Amino acid sequence: MDLSKKRKISSIILKTVVILSAIIGTIISYNSATEFMSGSTVFMYFTIQSNLLIALVCLIGLCLILTKKEINRIWFIIKLVSTISITLTGLVFCFVLAPTMGFEAWNLANILTHVIVPICAIVDFFIVGLDSNYKKIDVLFVTIPPLLYAIYAGIGYKLDWKFTTEYNYPYFFLNWGSKAGAFGFSNELPFIGVMYWIILLLLLLIGLGFLYLKIINVFKKKYNKEA
Repeated sequence: MDLSKKRKISSIILKTVVILSAIIGTIISYNSATEFMSGSTVFMYFTIQSNLLIALVCLIGLCLILTKKEINRIWFIIKLVSTISITLTGLVFCFVLAPTMGFEAWNLANILTHVIVPICAIVDFFIVGLDSNYKKIDVLFVTIPPLLYAIYAGIGYKLDWKFTTEYNYPYFFLNWGSKAGAFGFSNELPFIGVMYWIILLLLLLIGLGFLYLKIINVFKKKYNKEA
């Protein structure tokens, strides 16, 4: 990984913060006394899954930096996918879930896993992205984690898994039994059917993917001029 000294130090710090925040946030969530995301059920949520994924990717990246080893395109694609996934975690929490949960949503575990980890992971993505060689087709890979999770949550709903003691779905927009159902509409949460939510989220992810690659290209041009 060919990083300048300044970028190398910044990336090491950011990756370390991501790893520690994801682990600490997961531990706090696991030991939480709340109904939502506590105990072993924390691992059933996309929040924790995406946090652990980005932490693992950052750990691998950290090892590559410290050992001065080159990385291939596959790692950069996984980096893109995991970064977009954790971005989704942050956006959904801040703009969809938190408004419905009130002030209690902003506890330490949620701040670590939904705010600190996403922000640091995104910044690190742009730092190491200067050495990447992304193609537009790579953006399609960002849809894999949420699609797999939607299938997972759908199976859980059908088999009546308990994400909490009361609900057999992880998030209100994945509640197939709501008044909106799969393709309907209602005047209460989730307002629109699950399939509409999934489509909107996938479009959002693809849009974010293209945006992130566009930003990297802009940074590359500026960096190359200054180099």
